[in-house]
Amino acid sequence: MKINMKYIFVFFILLITETIIALFVNDSIIRPYIGDVLVIILMYTLIRGIIQKPTKFLPIYLLLFASTIEVCQYFNLVNMLCLQDNKVIATIIGSTFDIRDILCYLVATMIIFIWEKIESDTRCERF
Repeated sequence: MKINMKYIFVFFILLITETIIALFVNDSIIRPYIGDVLVIILMYTLIRGIIQKPTKFLPIYLLLFASTIEVCQYFNLVNMLCLQDNKVIATIIGSTFDIRDILCYLVATMIIFIWEKIESDTRCERF
């Protein structure tokens, strides 16, 4: 397995950014919206950093994964499974459904596709 250091570097920058947002930002734009956009890009960069196979549909898979988690929030899965006292699971799954979160995930997916298109065009121009 070969590590793609470019993606791993971006992953760590995003991880630090997300941690700072989670710990220190309590506003009505950055934490709820920018944080949700960045979390999809964060997962994408981690996967691209460690998996070398073609990942054409990875952004779509991440959108579906994150949307599924959001639907679990809608149905209050944490409470249905009696896991509300498990801080880790409760944090990962979350407890508050918001359709705007899914829109943020969609925006992140579009950003990733645009980013990859620009990267692809840049690689083609070099040759």
